[in-house]
Amino acid sequence: MAVKDVNTMKIVSKIWRNGAFIDWDDARVHVMTHAIHYGSSVFEGIRAYKAEGGTAIFRLTEHIQRLLNSAKVYRMDVKYNRAELSQAAVELVRDGGLDECYLRPVIFRGLNEEKPAFGVNPFPNPIDCYIAAWDWGKYLGEEALEAGVDVCVSSWTRTPANSLPAVAKAGANYMNSQLIKMEAILGGFSEGIALDDRGYVSEGSGENIFLVNNGKLITPPLGASILPGITRDSVIAIAKELGIEVVETSIQRAALYLADELFFTGTAAEITPIRSVDRITVGAGKRGEVTKQLQDVFFDVIYGRRPAPNNAAWLTYVNESEEQKTATATANE
Repeated sequence: MAVKDVNTMKIVSKIWRNGAFIDWDDARVHVMTHAIHYGSSVFEGIRAYKAEGGTAIFRLTEHIQRLLNSAKVYRMDVKYNRAELSQAAVELVRDGGLDECYLRPVIFRGLNEEKPAFGVNPFPNPIDCYIAAWDWGKYLGEEALEAGVDVCVSSWTRTPANSLPAVAKAGANYMNSQLIKMEAILGGFSEGIALDDRGYVSEGSGENIFLVNNGKLITPPLGASILPGITRDSVIAIAKELGIEVVETSIQRAALYLADELFFTGTAAEITPIRSVDRITVGAGKRGEVTKQLQDVFFDVIYGRRPAPNNAAWLTYVNESEEQKTATATANE
């Protein structure tokens, strides 16, 4: 494989599709594909980092399992298991020519070309699976990790969990996210925060959210129409290892303004401080001490400079040495 430049963005020139690698330019679908018309897709965002032991994919197993869980919720019968999809991701990164990259596995309902079916009913359509990779920098800007970002509370409510299940990372959910993101951008903000149907804080357009108050880490519970974020889970594990109390509870909108610190978490956003909400300064208006402490440990873990909490196997090295294989096997026992 090789790296391809597309408008200054570096992409891996091959894409994994249904068990084989194809050229980037050949990864096309029919205009009548079911997913285009009805949003019938599930996907993941995964990062690979240039760690001290070589390029490693962060929490690959958990991401692929969430992908398969999302597919199961939407009754998509995927013919590849977690090990096969994980291996495809490893091969794509290993041979792709990028030391660091963002991976996008996606499963969607395609088009039955022998017997086309154009209605809402998804069952007549085949299930397609792709994995692509490209070089994607800091989602909210390189300076955001230290300086923080300005956000607003969106007028758009997060979709209730009994309408579109938040536990599934589905393409359809992100139409709601797009409304939140567009409103924020047009209002001069970097990102928006959605409230749930009860008026409590839910999440950003594509990130989970944490508050820091009196040294405690506070975040909405998983039942609050939020995606069970893998970076969210990582931050909670790191905080507990550092002795920081973590509270999962409903959060009122006004609590955002009164927090000592606020930050987003997500695969794309990593850990990004929030310096203002609705043009009200949060804390000192910059990254706080607890946020920095969590960032430092998080980046040490993803770059292989320190073990994950409880020695968990959070890194999958794409050129794994025998020593790394032994460490991974031990961590998985």
